[in-house]
Amino acid sequence: MITHIMAAGPVMPVIIIENADDAVPLAEALLAGGIRTAEITLRTPSALQAIENIARHCPEINVGAGTITTEEQAYQVVEAGGKFGVSPGSTAKLIAGCSKIGLPMLYGAQSLSEMMALVEHGYHQMKFFPASAAGGIAFLKSVHSPMPDIQFCPTGGINQQNAADWLSLPHVPCVGGSWLAPADLISSHDFAEITKRAQAASNLRQSD
Repeated sequence: MITHIMAAGPVMPVIIIENADDAVPLAEALLAGGIRTAEITLRTPSALQAIENIARHCPEINVGAGTITTEEQAYQVVEAGGKFGVSPGSTAKLIAGCSKIGLPMLYGAQSLSEMMALVEHGYHQMKFFPASAAGGIAFLKSVHSPMPDIQFCPTGGINQQNAADWLSLPHVPCVGGSWLAPADLISSHDFAEITKRAQAASNLRQSD
C-alpha cells in the first residue's frame, strides 16, 4: 500500500488544517491540480475530522495522517477513514501497535541505524526526516549504495525550487512538502492558487 501511495505522484502535500470545513474544497483543489495523495498532520484539533471529510466526500484522493506517534492516534486515523499514516520516527512499540491495527505506515528515519532497524521490521519505504537538516541530498545520495533497496520520501526543507533535485535521486519516488497548501492559503480559501501549485508539483518528474 505504501509503495502505491509513494508512486501516486512526485509530491505528497503535508497539510496543517485548522477548520475541518475547509477539507473537502482543499481536496478538490488538489485533485484539480493532479494531486492524488494528501497527508493531514495531527497537529490541530480539526485534523481527524478533516481526514474523515476527505475520505467520505473525495475518495479519489489517498488521504492519510502525519505526525502519528502513538498507537491510539493510529487507531483514530483508521476510524476516520485514513488510508495510511506517517510518523516522524519509529519505535518498537509504535511499529507493533500500527501493525496490529493494520494501518500502512511511512516511518521516519534519518540515520543508517534507524534505516537498518526499519528494514529488519520489513519496511523498505521510509520518510527521510528532517531531510535538509539531516544531511540533505548529499547524505541521501550516499545511502543508496549500501542500502539500494530502500525508497525514501524526503520531507523537511523541500520546496518548489529544490524538489526536482531531490526527485532526481533514483531512490526518491516522491517528496513531502507544505508549499502546495500552506495554512494561509487554506484559511483565506485561495483554492485557485492551491490548484496552481498542485499542477506545478504534478509536473515534476525524476527525469527533469
